Amino acid sequence: MTKKSILLLTGIATFYFNNTYAQEAPQDSTRTASIEQIVITGNSGPKKKIESSTAISTFTAKEIQKQNPISAAALLQRVPGFAVETSGGEVGNNLFARGIPSAGAYEFVQVQEDGLPVFEDGALQFANADNFFRVDNSVSRLEALRGGSGSIFATNSPGGLINFITKEGGNDFKGTAKLETSTYGLMRTDVNVGGALIQDKLFFNVGGFYRTDDGIRKTGFKANQGGQIRMNLKYVFDKGYAKVYYKKLDDRNTFFLPIPLVQNGNDLKEFSGFDANYGTYSYRNISQLNIPQAGGGFFSRNLEDGIHPKVDVLGAEFKYDLGNNFSVLNKTRYTNIDMNYTGIFPAGGPKTTAEFALANGIAGNTFQYSSVSSGAVINPAYVQELGFWAIDKQMNNFVNDLQFNYKFDKGNVTAGFYKSNWKSHQYWNWSNILTTASDRPELLNLVDTSLSPTSTGYSKTYNGVTDMSFLVRDSQIQGSLNDLYLNLDYNITDNLSFNGGIRYSRDFYKGYGVNTTTGNLNNSGLTTDGTHGFDTTTADDNMSVLGNKYTYWNFDVNRVSFTTALNYKINRENAVYARFSNGFRSPNEEAYYNNMNDLSAIKPVTTNQVEVGYKYYSRTFDVAVIPFYSTLKNLSFTDVFSDGTSENKFANTTNMGVELEGYARLFNNLLEVAFNGTIQSPKYKDFTGRNADGSTFNYDDNTVRRMPKFYFNISPAVNITKEWRTYVSMNYYGKRFQDEKNTQTLPSFSEVGAGMSYQLGKIRFAVDGTNIFNTIGITEGDPRAGSPTGDGIIMARPIMGAAVRGSITLDF
Repeated sequence: MTKKSILLLTGIATFYFNNTYAQEAPQDSTRTASIEQIVITGNSGPKKKIESSTAISTFTAKEIQKQNPISAAALLQRVPGFAVETSGGEVGNNLFARGIPSAGAYEFVQVQEDGLPVFEDGALQFANADNFFRVDNSVSRLEALRGGSGSIFATNSPGGLINFITKEGGNDFKGTAKLETSTYGLMRTDVNVGGALIQDKLFFNVGGFYRTDDGIRKTGFKANQGGQIRMNLKYVFDKGYAKVYYKKLDDRNTFFLPIPLVQNGNDLKEFSGFDANYGTYSYRNISQLNIPQAGGGFFSRNLEDGIHPKVDVLGAEFKYDLGNNFSVLNKTRYTNIDMNYTGIFPAGGPKTTAEFALANGIAGNTFQYSSVSSGAVINPAYVQELGFWAIDKQMNNFVNDLQFNYKFDKGNVTAGFYKSNWKSHQYWNWSNILTTASDRPELLNLVDTSLSPTSTGYSKTYNGVTDMSFLVRDSQIQGSLNDLYLNLDYNITDNLSFNGGIRYSRDFYKGYGVNTTTGNLNNSGLTTDGTHGFDTTTADDNMSVLGNKYTYWNFDVNRVSFTTALNYKINRENAVYARFSNGFRSPNEEAYYNNMNDLSAIKPVTTNQVEVGYKYYSRTFDVAVIPFYSTLKNLSFTDVFSDGTSENKFANTTNMGVELEGYARLFNNLLEVAFNGTIQSPKYKDFTGRNADGSTFNYDDNTVRRMPKFYFNISPAVNITKEWRTYVSMNYYGKRFQDEKNTQTLPSFSEVGAGMSYQLGKIRFAVDGTNIFNTIGITEGDPRAGSPTGDGIIMARPIMGAAVRGSITLDF
C-alpha cells in the first residue's frame, strides 16, 4: 500500500468517527498513575512501584490495548534497556537487554506467564520464547524488569524478567470482544470473559484469539494462521486460594529473513526487482520441497507451515496462610511443545549468473539457466541461493516453585526452592535451492552445456535444489535445575528500605549429538527426471547421513547469584535507589553442541551490574532515570552460518549507559506524552583469538555487534474530545555494526506510526498505522553469511512496510 493511500484511509476514518459518533461517552482510558501501581515481578511480594528498588516498566491491559502491538516484540519496544528487533514477523524476534550481545532470541532474559517461564530456556535453537507466547485480551498487564533481582527470582535471567500476568475472574461478570482487519488481509477475533461461579468463592476466566492474514510482506499464501485459548479457575477460601489453568496454542507464522539491498554509507536503496518494504524470498513459488534421502525415502516440507508450534500448558497455583505471619505459595506448570519450523535463509547474497556458474564449476559461457516450473531457458541478471531450513523440535518442561514467606514488623523474608526439568529434542534437515534474485522468486535449474545430459556433473541442480540435505542434525539437550533462594526486605526507617537476595543453583545439563557421514544417490537406482541417474547432477554430492554413533555430554553448574539494594523514598512522589547484582547464564545450546567433545572451553556467562535510579511518580508526571554499568565474562558467540558451520568464539564485554522513561499528562488531560530511551556504550573486552581458517583477530574495544548506542520511543497522544483520541509514535534506532569487526554499518532509522480511537459507550473504534512513511530500516544484516564487506549489495532484514489495522472492541 502506498503512503498516499494509507494517509487517505486514516483521514477518512478520522472524518467518519468524528462526524458519526460525536456524542458524550467515557474518555479512552489514560495511563494508570504509576504512583498507585503495585508490582510483583522481581519482588518477594506485592510492592508499590515507587518502593521497589528495581528498574521496572509496567503496562496495564488498557495501555496494551491503546498501543495495539502487532507482536509481543513490538510491545517490548516500549521498555527502556531492551533493544528489540521486530523485523522477523509476529514471532522469532530478538531482544537484547542492556547491551548484552547474543546470537538472538531472549537469551539473557526470561519470558514468564504468571511468574513461571513460558519455557525454561528462552533461547534454544530456533525456539525463541516469543514462539510460544501471544499477546491477546486475556493479558491483564505486563511487568518488565531489567537487571537487578532477575537472577534471584528466575534462572538464566541476568538481563531481566518479562512477566505477562493473565486475567482472573471477579464477582462481576465482565468480558471483551474484538474484531480486527487490515490492509494485508487480516481477520482476527479476540474474546475474553470472566466472572464468578460462586460469589466470593469460585471464579473463572476464558480468553483467546483466532487470526488469519496474508502478511505485510507478500508471500502468496496465508502468512499467519491460528490462535490460542487460555482458561483458569480460582477458588478462594479463608486462608488462601487455589487456581488451575490451561493454555492451548496452535499457530503458524511466516518467519522473514534478510533480503538484498544496496548500501552506500548511511544510504539504503532497493535492490532492483526487490521491494524492500513488502518483498520476501519466502514465496509460494518455492514453498514445496520433496527430495530423496541417501538413507532411503523422501523428505518433504511445506514453507507455508512456517514456524508452527503446538503448545499445551497445564498449571496450578496454591497459596495458604499458615498463621503466625507465615504463608506458603506453590506454583507448578507442565508445558509440552511440538514445533515444526520452516524458513528460507539466504546463503549469501545475489550473484550474477556467470559468478554463480563459476563458483559451481562452470567456466566460460557454457552455463544455462532454466525455469523449473516451465522448462523455459531464462537469463536473469542475478540469481540467489537460498537455504531451505527445516527443524522439528519436541520440547517439554515441568517446573515447580515453592516459597515460604514470613512477615515481621519491619519487612519480610522469602525462602524458596525452584525445581525444573526440561528436555528438547531436535531434528534438522537443510537444503539449498536456486532462485531468481527477486521478491517473487522462481526456482531455477543450472546445467553445463559443454557436457551432454548423460555426462557426470552435467546439472548443478535437482529440480532447483543445489545441495540436497547438506546438513542433517539429530540432537537432544536436557536440564535439571535445583535452585534455593532467599530474599529479605527490611525497612530500616519509614523511608529507607533494604533488599538483599541470594540464589544457589545446582543445575545439571546433558545431551547428545548423532554423528553424520556424507553420501550420494549415484547408486540408488533413482533418476533425476525419469531417465538420467543422479551421477549427472552435483546436487546430491554432499548429502548428510545420520550414523549410529552418538556423542554424549554432561555439564554441571554450581553457582551462587546475589543482589543487594537500598531504596530511599524522599516523599510520596520521589525515590532514589542503588543496586548491585551478580548473576549468570548457563551456556546456550549451540555452545554445548559445538564443544560436546571437549566442554572445557565453555563456562556459564557471569555478570556484574551496578545501577542507581531516580523515580518520580505523580498524577501528572512519571520520570525514571536509571544509570547502569555492567560487565560480562565468558560470553559465547554461536551463530550458525549458511553452510551449516557455527561460529565458536568467546569474549567479555562491558557496558555503561542510562535508561530513561517518562510520561506526562498535560493541559487538563488534552495531551499525553510517553517516552523511553536508552543511551549506552557496549564494548568487547579480551576478544582475541583465531578464526576457523587459522587467521587471527583482535576485536578489543570494538562496539558490540547489533547494539545501538542510542534508541528511543516517543508517543504523544491528543484527547481531542472525551471520546476521540489520536496519537503518533516514533521509534528511533541508532547506528549499529553488524559484525564484531565493526566493518558493516547498519544505519540509524526512524519508524513512525499513527492512529486514532473513538469511544462510543462500551464500543471502541480504532485505526492503527505502522511505518506509515515506508521507511527502509534494517535491524540486522545477515549473521549467517560470515564476515560482511560493507557497502554495495548487502543482505539485511528490514522492518515491515506501511500497514493499517482497523478494530472494533466491545466491553461488556
